[in-house]
Amino acid sequence: MRKLFRAAAAAATAILLVLTGPAPAKAANNLTYRVMTWNVAGWTLHRGSATDGLAAAVVKAVNDANADFFALNELCFDQLHAVQDALRAQGWPQDSSNFSRFEATNDGRDGSCNSKSGGIAIFSRTPFGNASRFTLPDDGRVEQRKLICAPPADQPKVKFCTTHITHLNTGENGVVGINGIQLQYVLDRVEEFERDGYTVIIGGDFNAQPNYGRMDRWYSSTLDHANNAGNRGHYRELDDTDFHCYGYGETTSPAGNTEGPCGLGKKLDLIFVRENRYTTYDADSVAISNSCGGPCSDHRLVRGTVTVTTS
Repeated sequence: MRKLFRAAAAAATAILLVLTGPAPAKAANNLTYRVMTWNVAGWTLHRGSATDGLAAAVVKAVNDANADFFALNELCFDQLHAVQDALRAQGWPQDSSNFSRFEATNDGRDGSCNSKSGGIAIFSRTPFGNASRFTLPDDGRVEQRKLICAPPADQPKVKFCTTHITHLNTGENGVVGINGIQLQYVLDRVEEFERDGYTVIIGGDFNAQPNYGRMDRWYSSTLDHANNAGNRGHYRELDDTDFHCYGYGETTSPAGNTEGPCGLGKKLDLIFVRENRYTTYDADSVAISNSCGGPCSDHRLVRGTVTVTTS
């Protein structure tokens, strides 16, 4: 009887498998995001002011980009609150209490930001989940460079990140300098997210031009052009096919700068997505607003659109 029962059970299982088949693989999820990154020079140009027009300029830029996510670098604490209040007044966030994350890079003890903290921030049209925060290798200055990432609560497998890499690079004779060390540290953290199944969009001030050798570990080998050659990484920058300087992108410097391979100005502000995670992308560099009693920044902002896949 026991054998007959086992045989009957096996037959029933076989019939069930034939009828139902294996469980279908989970379909990829395509998501389109409009993103922006801007180094606003909150202390350098604004001396920490929250009332000189910077917050209004940020809100206008967000509205012009119709941004879902955006990042701000060099933002003083009072300016953070001014931007938050201005966005709430515009009704931009869906949840007015859970749409931004701030990470201090300087506590203000050196007098910067009027002796208050300054740092980097990310903002989301929809509520954020928990943030991941990292301190980059030390460059010997008071300011500690950071990386901050957070997922939108409704898409927990997406991470939106920003960083501001040091401008210092003391390496000589082939030795990698601190800028390159921090670039590698951030790349390692982003690649860890990738291995854990996350789709990462990272924007910020990398303080390295796209054609620099130390960026070859970032840019995908699928991008091979005289303006940006030797790449061996896995990422594409949303502006890297721009016709002004293919492979490099538009300048993010003020007018008059002629650096870069096309002589149109250097580019330091970048937005990256891994090559296996996007389907389409594009971006533009936007001229610096003069609505802050003068220039609102010494960086142009970058805004773009990317369709990414999650699974």
